[in-house]
Order: sequence, then structure tokens, then C-alpha cells
Amino acid sequence: MAVPALALLLLLITSPAQAQSNGEGSIYSRFGLGTLLEFSSSRSQALGGGGYALRSLNYNPGANPALWSDQVFTRLSASAAYRSISTEDGRGNSGQLASGNIQAIKFNFPISRRTLGVALSFQPYSRTNYTVTQSGTVPFGPRQKTEAPYEVSFTGSGGLHQLRGGLGYRVNEVLSVGASANFIFGILESQRRTTFEESAQGLRNVVVSDGTRLSGLTGTFGTHLTLADVFAPGDALSIGASATLPAVLTGEQFRTLDEDLARDTLATRDGQVTVPWQGRLGVAYQPNARWTFIADGLFEPWSAFSSTFPPGGTETAPIQFPVGGPQTLVDRWRLSMGAEVVPAGNSDLAGYFAQSAYRIGGYVERMYVRPVEETDLHVFAATAGISLPTSLSGTRIDVNTTVGVRGTTSRSLVRDTFFGVSLNVNFGERWFQRRKFR
Repeated sequence: MAVPALALLLLLITSPAQAQSNGEGSIYSRFGLGTLLEFSSSRSQALGGGGYALRSLNYNPGANPALWSDQVFTRLSASAAYRSISTEDGRGNSGQLASGNIQAIKFNFPISRRTLGVALSFQPYSRTNYTVTQSGTVPFGPRQKTEAPYEVSFTGSGGLHQLRGGLGYRVNEVLSVGASANFIFGILESQRRTTFEESAQGLRNVVVSDGTRLSGLTGTFGTHLTLADVFAPGDALSIGASATLPAVLTGEQFRTLDEDLARDTLATRDGQVTVPWQGRLGVAYQPNARWTFIADGLFEPWSAFSSTFPPGGTETAPIQFPVGGPQTLVDRWRLSMGAEVVPAGNSDLAGYFAQSAYRIGGYVERMYVRPVEETDLHVFAATAGISLPTSLSGTRIDVNTTVGVRGTTSRSLVRDTFFGVSLNVNFGERWFQRRKFR
């Protein structure tokens, strides 16, 4: 049986060449299409990341298009996050990773108040981001009696983005439906940079890069049910579900060689990858105006992933090409739950912090990458956040935090411990109102 790709990478990290891991992101982003990113709204992010049945007038939920029918305000939201990752293996080697990024930019507006709403959004779909460095010496000079120090850096960068647009429609007081068109595009790139010290005259620094440019369309369909007075007078039970169709992403794979400052394209090839469908199901329960509880599940059959690009990238990195074959991919699932409390409930006369929303949640996920056979990788995380009202009606500022672990140190793999914080601004205002004269 062939040695697993990630194990080869870790052999470099722990070799006598004194390699180390640093940079931004996770080594696991080297597989498939990179680390998959989930963000529906800042509210659902603090509640474990689901919220597929969570109705809201103050947010732009993205996971279920049926929820867009609830809009009253024209709403613009933006979210930025910072994440720190500590990586370690079973031999005590460790590295510190960090990154900052935009989570989403969304624009929603109602065509008919609480009946028909439009949504547009732009957000990352996946990210490839890691760096592994290996140092050593090679024989050099007359009769190769001199040792020339060198450094080889293996890096991954880029990712896919998603541009969405769609409609949500409320059929009646119980049922809502919605649909969106999703355009996925971006570039995944891996690079091997070899550098020598200035004393090694005659040895040239070389950079070999492999990249894949992809784009394609898919669609998401959603439905939502709202039931009142289910367990007690005044309560509300919501059930939401959505499905995203499989996507065929077409593009080209290219290899370039940089020698000093000149870049040459060595080869290009066309191909395509098939991204599997995705299913989401969620439940939200509000016993009163103060409390909200949610539970959600997600499933993606990545074992059905296919690619016409040849796997490998053998010259650029000791591990698999970013768009690798299905042998390292498995079905992905995610379970999450959370709770929210607003001490003031619906009262507008309570104090500032009584009108703030306090949230807590968590999730467990089986990752869609499995570099070593029969070793599933999981993510365990806890989330929390506070939502602060402002003097502008319909506008809130959210601060969220996430802490968790990913992967394992067994079987020559690595474990990531991550901490993240995000700032989210949700601006809402009434537009397109017809003025009335008396």
C-alpha cells in the first residue's frame, strides 16, 4: 500500500533537515478543494453555525433561500474574521498559524414586505493556505567537497469563491420557499520554492508552481415551515431544509517555472471536477420572546467527487495536487446546536444590555478529507457571541468567537487547535417606501 500523502509531508516536517510548518491556514487544506468554509449569518455562526430554520428580521441568512421571504428592511451586512491555529504532531513538533479574511458581504431587500425578498451575496467557498519549509545541504563546488545550504518551501494559496443571487417567497403563514443561482469560481495553487545562499554561486533559485483555475454554476432550493402554539400558547416551531445541486466546475490546470525573475509556462491542460450535492435540515424552537433554541444537520457525499485532472503534482510537492482524486475524500457531515437569550424579550423600554442578544453553541463535523485509510478526521468546536443593538433601527453589531480542535496526532497526522473572533455589521433601513401626503 502506498504511503499516505500527508504522511510524506509530515516526514519532511520531522526529518533531520529541521523542517517546520508556518504560515496561514491548515495543512489539511492541501486536499480536495481546500478547507470548506461555512457562513450563513453572524447570528447562526454564534449558535454553532447552522440556523437553517432560524427566521430573522435583522440578518441575511444564506443557508436557506426560503428565509429571504422574511425581509422588512433593505439590509447590507459585512463580516470579517481573524483566526489563530496551533498545529502539533505526535512527536512534539508544532507551528503557529494565523489568518484574517472577509467572511461574507450580503445585500437583501424586500420586493413585497414579508412576502417576497431578493438576496445577493459574495463569500469564500474554500481556502487553500499552508506553508511547510525544509532546510538542508547539498554537495557543491570542485569535486563536491563543499556543502551548500538550501531551503525548500512548499506553499499552498488561493481558494474558491461563491457569488449568489435568488428569491424567497412566503406562500402563506406556514410555508415559505426559495431558490438561488450560485456561481463558484477561483484558483487553487501549490508552489515549491528552492533557494540557496549567496555563497553557492552557480546554483539558481527556482520556483515551480502548479495551479488550477475553476468555475461553474449550481443552484440551491429551500423550504421552511412555521408552526405556532405547538407545545404552549405563544411558542413557535420552525423546520427548514435546503438542497444544493451537484456542480461541474470546468477549467484548466497549469504549471509554471520561475528562474530568477523570468516565468515560463511548462504545460497546461483542460479538465473538470464534479462537486457533490449538499443537504441541510434544521429545527428552531422559540418558547417565548426571550429564548431561541436550534439544532441542525448537514451532509455532503464527497466520496462521489470526481476529477478529470490527473492527480499528483509530483514535482511541486510531496503530497497530492489540490484537485486530488477521490481516494482521500469521504462523505462529510456536520451536527450543530445553539441557544440564544434576549433578556428584554420584545420590550423596547428595557436597558441596553437587556436588549442585547447572548448566544452559545457548538458543532461536531467529520471532515471530507481522509489522508490515511480508516482514519476519519473530525472537528469539535464551541461558539459564542453577543449582538449589540444600535441607535439605528434594524442595525446590530455582532462579536463572535470560536474555539475548537481539528484532526489527530495519531498515525503521523497533525492536530489543529484553533481560536477565531469575528466582527459583523448588519445594517438595515427601510427603502422604496411610497410617501403619503396629507
